[in-house]
Amino acid sequence: MHARFSLARALMFAGLGCCGLPAVSAAAALPDHQEFEASLQVPFQATAGRPVALHFAYPGAAVGTPVAWEVALLDRDGRVLRAWEGHSTLHARTATARLRWDGKGGHGEALPAGYYTVRLRAIALDEASIRQLGTGLPGHALALAVDRAPGRIEEQRYDIQVGHVAPARVPAFRALPRHGQTLQAQSVSAGSLPYTIYYGNLHSQTNHSDGGGDLATCDSEQAPQSSAYGPADAYQYAMNRGLDMLMTSEHNHMFDGSTGTNTSADPATAKSLFASGLQAASAFRAAHPNFLAVYGQEWGVISNGGHMNIINADGLIEWEKNSAGQVIGDYYIAKGDYASLYTLMRQHGWIGQFNHPASSGQFVVNGTNFGYTADGDAVMVLAEVLNSSAFSANTSETETSRPNYETAFNTILERGYHVAPSSDQDNHCANWGASYTNRTGVLIPAGTALSLSSFLDALRARRVFATEDKTDQIVLTANGHVMGERFSNSGSLTLTVNYASTSGDSAQRVQVFQGVPGSNGTVTQLSDTATTTITPAAGEHFYYAKITQADGNRLWSAPVWVSQGSGGGGGDTTPPTVSASESGSAGTITLAATASDNVGVSRVEFHVDGALKATDSSSPYQASLDSTTLIDGSHTLVAKAYDAAGNVGSSTGVGFSVANGSGGGSSQLLSNGGFESGATAWTQTSGVMTSDSSEAAHAGSWKAWLDGYGSSHTDYVRQKVSIPSMVTSATLDFYLHVDSAEGTGTAYDTLQVQVITSTGKYITLATYSNKDAAGGYQHHTLSLNGYKGQTVQVNFYGVEDGSLQTSFVVDDVAVKTQ
Repeated sequence: MHARFSLARALMFAGLGCCGLPAVSAAAALPDHQEFEASLQVPFQATAGRPVALHFAYPGAAVGTPVAWEVALLDRDGRVLRAWEGHSTLHARTATARLRWDGKGGHGEALPAGYYTVRLRAIALDEASIRQLGTGLPGHALALAVDRAPGRIEEQRYDIQVGHVAPARVPAFRALPRHGQTLQAQSVSAGSLPYTIYYGNLHSQTNHSDGGGDLATCDSEQAPQSSAYGPADAYQYAMNRGLDMLMTSEHNHMFDGSTGTNTSADPATAKSLFASGLQAASAFRAAHPNFLAVYGQEWGVISNGGHMNIINADGLIEWEKNSAGQVIGDYYIAKGDYASLYTLMRQHGWIGQFNHPASSGQFVVNGTNFGYTADGDAVMVLAEVLNSSAFSANTSETETSRPNYETAFNTILERGYHVAPSSDQDNHCANWGASYTNRTGVLIPAGTALSLSSFLDALRARRVFATEDKTDQIVLTANGHVMGERFSNSGSLTLTVNYASTSGDSAQRVQVFQGVPGSNGTVTQLSDTATTTITPAAGEHFYYAKITQADGNRLWSAPVWVSQGSGGGGGDTTPPTVSASESGSAGTITLAATASDNVGVSRVEFHVDGALKATDSSSPYQASLDSTTLIDGSHTLVAKAYDAAGNVGSSTGVGFSVANGSGGGSSQLLSNGGFESGATAWTQTSGVMTSDSSEAAHAGSWKAWLDGYGSSHTDYVRQKVSIPSMVTSATLDFYLHVDSAEGTGTAYDTLQVQVITSTGKYITLATYSNKDAAGGYQHHTLSLNGYKGQTVQVNFYGVEDGSLQTSFVVDDVAVKTQ
């Protein structure tokens, strides 16, 4: 039996019937876009008898679905002082649980005055959870889920104050003017912060997908395109409620009128609906120049995915196809393929926001949640730290269910993403921006008109903060730099948390957090003062601030990202000097550079015709380049040298020529085509690159092993390649072994060999299936002549159905040119 299949089955059935007790019945499988929502409501300041309320919502879940939960009281070091466990039952898709805490620790002791954390962990025991846990017992569910399904646990945290704690001291800071008001701006030093603040809600739905529900009956999402209210209604409502901006972000997969795939859908109808939304926003902006109407899309699903807003796309991005095989949208990206989506977004200049991110299991790239890619870092500019309930019908700004996503926000920063925090409402009812006072604050330069362009520029600069109070603001500065900036520093760094309220609120607590981008480490609290001076260690850092008001409402600043140099004193501002040279015109050509710096050179980059080709971090600085990756003719080499303080020096351009010619044999354009360097140069779903001896490689030890689980599963492995325009021919060569338990009568499991174009189109060159199962490897050659002069991705895409495994094992892949 296939090793992967037997392991998957063992995990699936482990724990069934635990302890001889009856299991809870599971509901039918829910659409993968639906989400379980949990939130925690605790007074920030209170005496003994403090009430704790737990709110659960799960549209589509069967009545009677259990929810297992645990509430824990933590000290400032994260130690559990006291815990409560229980379970609730969903009725009409919602449930509430309450407990009353006497203010004491687990042994009945009085707690010292200070700040503590209340933590909620909850899991809904729907069919998917029971399938993963192997049991439906509420009393065991959370303990099992920690090991078997951590991504299904919803965690919420809320800090509280016990006893008297002196309020934090914040520097004098007069509020920056907000849109439509005449406040005089006064910054930390006069004129240093010339910005106006605009408050908005950047996450909501209308009847273009599952939003716009009538307030008299709305308690969850609506059937797609069934409600009465569309984008223009939403913009008018939000403007009347005092917002400066509203983004309607429609679920991308509902433009076919279905929560699933409508195989009868006409792509032209779906595209037209999306285009009409863009037109509605444009028309509203033209008629109301003091209000910003934005129309976008919420891409992805919750289960094994993650929702994200694409803020400024010009077309509908889809994964669904109709019965004729037509994509029901303008662009195609496979469901869950976030790496390719980021690339498409970067190519088109689109930007995005991580919506209500879970602490694990979402936005997976190369098997890692929130997996980092350079394209993703370039396009993802925001991540929500808080929403008011997506299914609230509240119109008095008093909604008590407000889920928090700080844990995920910290993970995203530690992965290396440069994102600012946002606070939205995810409205599905017709109460756009009215359920609570939370807002996303955007800083636009004073004197610059509010427009889609100035708004997008501010988001790209990460000049954004999140707040639960629409009358208050937070701005973090660092050595004169404003939050959102990336800068080099040497010597001391002074972080200043600036806070202001236009309604008489006061700051009780200030926290400054720190982390290292790309370290995948842990965000820690640096200080609890509004002014903090430190000398960071050499390297990369980020810092952001959080304020908790006396009324419990919170504000989060955007981070600053600091490249700290190793020098002392006033800082190193001298860039390195660098010169470049090149030798060779065909085959392997050599790129070289000579670089020096007053402190030290950290790396040298080699750019050909403006594109980064190689990096070297030690002298002598040089790199080899395959000439066939360039077209015949003239090119320009520029070397860039960096020092530890982030200063950059560039060489003058060096001209050289390439003459590959039409003869002389073939050239391989792919890197690591035999997979012997693991995942190097390739993008993959988790576990595809392997040296597992259960399937032999064609040569060496490593290969790409797609599928083979015996359950519904999708795998891919892909690499970007530039095919010169002057070559005579281009082919894709590879060896494929198909091992299947399905038999060879009907094609149940498939492997598509594809080209992904620069515009995101997937073109299938060949399809293989379980019908092609055979002993050993088969050699295949496919023409790529139609892609000469283009940069494309070679993509192996395997899809397995719900039973009987098929393994597609690929090795020794080459793109050859003559």
